Amino acid sequence: MKTILLKNRPEGKPQTSDFEFVERDKPSPKDGEVLLETKYVSVDPYMRGRMRDEKSYIEPFKLDEPIQSAIVAEVVESKHEKFQKGDFLTGMLQWKEFQTSNGKGLRKVSKDKVSLSAYLGVLGMTGLTAYFGLTRIGELKEGETLLVSGAAGAVGSVVGQIGKIKGCKVIGIAGTDEKVEMLKNEFGFDDAINYDKTDDMAAAIKKAAPDGIDVYFDNVGSYTLDAAMENINRFGRVINCGAISLYNETEQPTGPRLETKIVKKSLKMQGFIVRNFEEDFEEGIEQLSSWLKSGKLKHEETIVEGFDEIPQAFLDLFDGKNKGKMVVKV
Repeated sequence: MKTILLKNRPEGKPQTSDFEFVERDKPSPKDGEVLLETKYVSVDPYMRGRMRDEKSYIEPFKLDEPIQSAIVAEVVESKHEKFQKGDFLTGMLQWKEFQTSNGKGLRKVSKDKVSLSAYLGVLGMTGLTAYFGLTRIGELKEGETLLVSGAAGAVGSVVGQIGKIKGCKVIGIAGTDEKVEMLKNEFGFDDAINYDKTDDMAAAIKKAAPDGIDVYFDNVGSYTLDAAMENINRFGRVINCGAISLYNETEQPTGPRLETKIVKKSLKMQGFIVRNFEEDFEEGIEQLSSWLKSGKLKHEETIVEGFDEIPQAFLDLFDGKNKGKMVVKV
């Protein structure tokens, strides 16, 4: 079977040469274990941080060891009392075609009502990130204006839709005309901005939201955050979810100082990781499932096929080649 290792710690943008494919013997489960066959693999921007050898909220990947991410796998052999052959499980697993597990940290999922890949997106960490970031930190209220960067991505597309469900005006920022149209026509955004065709982002935001924005859900950071701060209203909230524009920088970036603006406008700016709300995951999954079932929430996926394509699918995130959640079908 094939396994994918981290070969090098990238400087700047990762390359395919930073990954290594190796052949390993297919394992057999011991008592209390299951043998899992990988079906769907999630690739996510936050994984770039785990490629650095530095202290963070999650342990860095180790060189010459398998990379891991959220995965949906099928039980092909079981010596575990809670799981049977044919069950589908999801959780943090390694980039291997087959692997054994004692079941810790894994939960059963069903393909009866939604696609299995949805448990890596709208019903997985990305959907939960959108839900808890917006409701617990953003404290979004009906009638407010919500701005979302990275709006055509896995988290951003769900954020915008929840904003509409909550009765808000929603503006998205994305990188192509096709994505802009998708946000407005498929996901119900009130307006969207193509950053690749915008010379003055602050002015573009002001045009789309002449009365200012109340909540900014930031997936990008850098100049986009600066522009949002030029348009934020008094008592506004900034949700710092990600900063993909900075993940591959090799030097410490600088930018406008925001301290006086934060004080003068009584703003709240807070970063978070979805695991902060782990105790409430069931609540989030139940609400997201309800919206999905009722048709209020849609989920867009970019499905790449083939185990060998996992590294390239990850790299494509940094070129904006995904619409919605990027998932690899093995």
